[in-house]
Amino acid sequence: MLEPVTQAARRHFADSFAEARGGFVQAAGATVRSYATASSGPDGSELFTDCAWIGDPDARTVLVLISGTHGIEGYSGSAVQRDWIAEHAAQWPHQAPAVLLVHALNPYGFAWDRRVTAEGCDLNRNFIDFANPPVNPDYAEIAELLVPSNLGEHEIERSEAQLARWRADKGELAFQIARKSGQCSDPKGMFYCGVAATEAHRTLDRIFTDYRLGKRDFVTVLDIHTGLGPYGYGEPQSEHDPASRSHAIARDVIGPSLTSPELGTSFSVPLHGTMQQFWDQRMADGRHLYLCLEFGTFDQESSRKLYREDHWYHGHGAGDPLSEYGLDLRRRMRAHFDPAEDSWREMVLMRTRQVIAQTLRHLAQVR
Repeated sequence: MLEPVTQAARRHFADSFAEARGGFVQAAGATVRSYATASSGPDGSELFTDCAWIGDPDARTVLVLISGTHGIEGYSGSAVQRDWIAEHAAQWPHQAPAVLLVHALNPYGFAWDRRVTAEGCDLNRNFIDFANPPVNPDYAEIAELLVPSNLGEHEIERSEAQLARWRADKGELAFQIARKSGQCSDPKGMFYCGVAATEAHRTLDRIFTDYRLGKRDFVTVLDIHTGLGPYGYGEPQSEHDPASRSHAIARDVIGPSLTSPELGTSFSVPLHGTMQQFWDQRMADGRHLYLCLEFGTFDQESSRKLYREDHWYHGHGAGDPLSEYGLDLRRRMRAHFDPAEDSWREMVLMRTRQVIAQTLRHLAQVR
C-alpha cells in the first residue's frame, strides 16, 4: 500500500544536496553506481551523479527517471525517486520493465542552489550541434537589459523601461522566445548553451552506454523540473516533433493533459538544445519517449528577476556563494524552485506517482 502522500513528502524532501544524495544512496543500496565530477560541494566534498537500476538487467523496456537537470530543481526529482524506491523497489517483479533512476544529473547546480552547471551552462540547452549552433538574433538586442552589468536602482529602472518597450513592440511571445529558447553568444547570460558538451552532458552519455539503453526495445525518459506554470501543477511536456511516432505514443500514454511547446499548448516556448535532442540522436522515432514533467511554482516575472540577480552575481558581482549576499541569494533561489510548503510537495508526489504509473503501464505492453 502506498504511504500517504503527506507523510511521504515529509520523509523524502531533503534540506540539502548532501541529505538528498545520502537518502538516495541509502535507499538504493547495492544497486548504486556513482559518477564523480570535477566540482566540490559547499563543504568541500566531491559531487556525484548516482544511478540505481531496479529490475532485470536485460529488460527489454526501461523507464529512466531523472532528477537535477537544472540543479536546484533536483529537490523535487530526488524526492520523487526516493518515494518510488520506498514504495516499489523491494518487490519489483523481475519480468516488469526496469527502472533506471539518475539522481542529480547536474550535482553542481543542486549542491550550490543554481540552475546552471559548473561551466555556467543551462544543461537543458547544451544538447546542440556545436558545429552548427542555433541562432537567437533577438537575444542580442536585450542581453544587456536581461542581465545588466550593474544592479543599481537607476540601472534596473532603465533596463526595465527599455525591456517594457521592447516587449510592447515585439510581443510577449517573441520576448519569451528571445529570453528562454537558448543562446550561444553570452556566457554570462541566461539560458546559455555553451560551446562544448558540459561534464553533466558527458555523464549522461556514459550512463546511456553503461546501461546499454540503445539496445533496449523501448525507453521512456521522465525528466522532473520545477519553476514554470501554475503553482503545484505538473505539466507533462512532449518535445518530440508533433508529426513523429514518439509524440503520438506520448499522447496515447499521457492523454489530453500532454502538452507540446511546438504546438503552442505548453507553458514552455520551443527551446534549443534540450535533452530531447540527446535521445533523438541515439534512439529511433517510435522507440523512445522523452517527457519533461514541469511543476509550477511562482510567477515568471519573479523568476526572471531572480535569474537576473543570480547571473549578475556570478557574472559581474562577487560570485561567492558562501558570502552573506550569496547565501541569501541561494535561500531565495531555493524558495522559488522548491517551495517548503506541504501542499506543493504533496502535489509533486501525487502527480508523479500518476505519470510514472502511466509510463510503466505502456512499457509493460510494448511488444
